Amino acid sequence: MTDELKGEADEPGWEVDPDDEWGIAVIATVGRQLKLRREAVGMKAADFAKAIGYGEDLVYKIEAGKRIPRPEYLDKADKVLRAGGLISAMKEDVEKVRYPKKVRELAGLEAKAVEMGVYVGLSIHGLLQTPEHARALFEVSQFAYSEAELQRGVAARMGRKSIFERDPAPVLSFVQEEVALRRRVGGTMVWRQQLEHLREVAGLRNVTLQVMPTDSGEHPGLAGKIEVLKFTDGTAVGRSDGAFNGRPTSDPKQLRILELRYSTIRAQALSPRESLAFIEQLLGEK
Repeated sequence: MTDELKGEADEPGWEVDPDDEWGIAVIATVGRQLKLRREAVGMKAADFAKAIGYGEDLVYKIEAGKRIPRPEYLDKADKVLRAGGLISAMKEDVEKVRYPKKVRELAGLEAKAVEMGVYVGLSIHGLLQTPEHARALFEVSQFAYSEAELQRGVAARMGRKSIFERDPAPVLSFVQEEVALRRRVGGTMVWRQQLEHLREVAGLRNVTLQVMPTDSGEHPGLAGKIEVLKFTDGTAVGRSDGAFNGRPTSDPKQLRILELRYSTIRAQALSPRESLAFIEQLLGEK
């Protein structure tokens, strides 16, 4: 199918989150600017849609602020409307809005952290997932997600992984339960690719990856996920599924409790070298 034959149903795109006030404002502004620019050059919506290769209905929705435009849409619009890069420049703001509000908030904290410690139980942490693994997890809830929502969720999760590219690099520590590494999410091929990715990440000089053996007995992480993030100004924020109602906290006493729990978990887990050997062992299984 060529671009010229694309319609609304063929364009994944993203719907605007009705609870995201900032996102709504950004997309409304982008849509308004697109419409003003189109009208300034005297081009009708139908002609513009044909010129950029998208459906007329999609053009109206984007201009009305009801749909988030994809990066390539903005690039084509910039060229057709002879905007000299002004429309393409909007991609930076749209890039942020395309992710759900909660994910943006989490990614914002991760982007500022200089040190992060995470324990995860039944699943592999989002920052460690491959796109294929993430998609398989989203597909488990296939009745709850449309294809567009599924793509948006995977893209948002992968977008957070920019933390590995920061300079200076933050200090990252992960403790994963053995059961999460053994579960063949997405089938054997996707599972092996995920293990190979974990092996690669574990080799980064700023990353420590440890495995908690299933036979290690009880430990402070059995109540759920634990996260502790520290920032350059000396402040920190933490969260635990099994403490403080699962809400993020910056209270020094509560943070100290979470740090002690995480330290205990790390002490009970396999060492980084033993954990890497364990991953190699799993890769050797059929």
